[in-house]
Amino acid sequence: MSFEDSYLGRLRKHVGNAELLAPGAQVLLLTDDEHAIFQRRADSGLWEFPAGSAEPGQSFADTAIAEVSEELGLRLTADTLTAFASFSDPVEHRLTYPNGDIVHAFALCFVAREWTGEILPDATEVREWGVYSLSDPPAGLQRATRLVLDMYLAYRETGRFQAR
Repeated sequence: MSFEDSYLGRLRKHVGNAELLAPGAQVLLLTDDEHAIFQRRADSGLWEFPAGSAEPGQSFADTAIAEVSEELGLRLTADTLTAFASFSDPVEHRLTYPNGDIVHAFALCFVAREWTGEILPDATEVREWGVYSLSDPPAGLQRATRLVLDMYLAYRETGRFQAR
């Protein structure tokens, strides 16, 4: 689906660049206990995890599944997702996109270790991808992604759901 056809894209036609509240999901795709798939955004060039905003009628899990499929071409199922954090800090998760759009994102963060398919990134969203160590992620990491990664590491250490 193109951005113009998405829920946020349709709202943007009415509100311009004004700040919107947007529920969504982020997905940490682990290839093993110490490595994950990161992707470089096509618009900003920053590295992140697959993520995006919900469409009407989608749950957080539905959103996670859809975003991973749209951005990387991988297929997940809800039973492979484990929620580990909620990220809605209005300072840290207020995003200004290169075109000036502003979003205060409310994300449920998931970790997944199982999927099917091969990585076929959508060039309109993903410039490149790679597998990196959790302790040494790629340079140029989006700040919000660094915070989600830190929350995952805290979750892994404590077993407690993280909220920020």
